[in-house]
Amino acid sequence: MKLARFSLFAGLLLQPLVLQSLLPQTLDSTRILKSVDAHYNHLTSLRTRYTERYTGMGLTRAESGTLTLKKPGRMLWAYDAPVGKVFVLDGHFAWFYTPGDAQAQRIPAKQMDDLRTPLRFLLGHTELAKELDGITVVPAPSGFRISGVPKGMANRVRQITLEVTPTGTIVQMTLQEIDGATTAFAFTDQQENVPTRDADFRFIPPPGVSIATGAAPI
Repeated sequence: MKLARFSLFAGLLLQPLVLQSLLPQTLDSTRILKSVDAHYNHLTSLRTRYTERYTGMGLTRAESGTLTLKKPGRMLWAYDAPVGKVFVLDGHFAWFYTPGDAQAQRIPAKQMDDLRTPLRFLLGHTELAKELDGITVVPAPSGFRISGVPKGMANRVRQITLEVTPTGTIVQMTLQEIDGATTAFAFTDQQENVPTRDADFRFIPPPGVSIATGAAPI
């Protein structure tokens, strides 16, 4: 999978705003966007199960695991298989490692263009209206579908789509890249403000594994 696939959501929750009352009326896009901001901008941490499906470059791949985020700027993707495969954002560097590899990849966080970056919308301080260009909001089976282009990523991402519940919870994120590749993340069993430590996001290479700085492997 691309290390370049997805880091964007970035925010945390006050009281969720129940938006179902908007459905029979004219869709209030501004209010819906602010409900997502409010849902995440109060959080200090978040843990969720994820399923990732990637299609592109002649490949189709499905993976799953547990995603843990901690404010500010920390993220851990722990895969179910192979056990030990991780993507870690420790606040300074992004790390990618698959068991059996001779090297772990390291990229300065400020240089990372990973498509997972939009997931930081889930932790931090986010305003979707300022994070996405060309925003559209339409009804969807889950509640609402928010689409747009992440600022600064127009050369890589054609569109990002968030599936959002009436209470402002993001349950799916789909990224369509310029080259035609698509990555979809589905989130379940979301646990907010779970106990976490900075040490939980520290990557230590296994014995004998060297560190390579630069772009991660596909």
